[in-house]
Amino acid sequence: MRFAKYHALGNDYLVVDPQELSAPLTVEQVQAICHRNFGIGSDGILLGPAPSSRAQFALRIFNPDGSEAEKSGNGLRIFARYLWDRKLVGTEEFAVETAGGTVRCTVLDEGRLVRVEMGQVTFWSDAIPVAGSRREVLNESLHAGDRTFTFCAAGIGNPHCVVPLPELTPELAKRYGPLIETHPNFPRRTNVQFLKVLDRANLQLEIWERGAGYTLASGSSSSAAAAVAHKLGLCDRSLTVHMPGGKLGIEIGTDFSIVMTGPVTKVAEGVLASEIGLRGPGL
Repeated sequence: MRFAKYHALGNDYLVVDPQELSAPLTVEQVQAICHRNFGIGSDGILLGPAPSSRAQFALRIFNPDGSEAEKSGNGLRIFARYLWDRKLVGTEEFAVETAGGTVRCTVLDEGRLVRVEMGQVTFWSDAIPVAGSRREVLNESLHAGDRTFTFCAAGIGNPHCVVPLPELTPELAKRYGPLIETHPNFPRRTNVQFLKVLDRANLQLEIWERGAGYTLASGSSSSAAAAVAHKLGLCDRSLTVHMPGGKLGIEIGTDFSIVMTGPVTKVAEGVLASEIGLRGPGL
């Protein structure tokens, strides 16, 4: 199985063309391939391009625990760069279908920068989803471990829980992120963003990603957190989101549609060796 590896602000993915597989990847295969010690190591696998009736390309996104994600902002930027490297797209805008909706991408700066129209953020509980009666999930309380947090929930094709706080640390995200990810409030689990507002044009995040764990950067997390901060009146529509892996530009439309712009770096191309121990039919 051939693969290409890229990172977007330290959030790394392997891109695999479905034609490389004789059968679908199993959960166990995804886990082994993404393992940092026993596999290639990555924050997930991007499986594409595939045919689509709604867009030029379709993409499936797998988390390192083997679960499938609806959408990934960093993953979409990486996939767009991969398509550009294979000369399947140029500088024109193109559409990609994901399980979390169809997005539009544009590759800039000779592939080093990608803009993605991520779609519209919703705060409604039934769309995200969040348990309980239908409502906009804003400034509610959630108990996790030994703390009670005030949180807002948002969906942008995948679920997010945004926790505004005055100070952030990686240890905070690693301690409480997994507890919030699997909290009963979230029937499909959730991505977790710990948010600090620096000023009206700058936000800081620490991120715990559903199915992946502590993450240096996330495009959909940046989109959701920025939308929440704006919904609460804490920031303007044009923002820079600061994460441990680097910065993303976010533009928020009047309908809470999000345009995200950020870098992509190619890391390597390779072939999965048989010695990894994966003998399943897909490989």
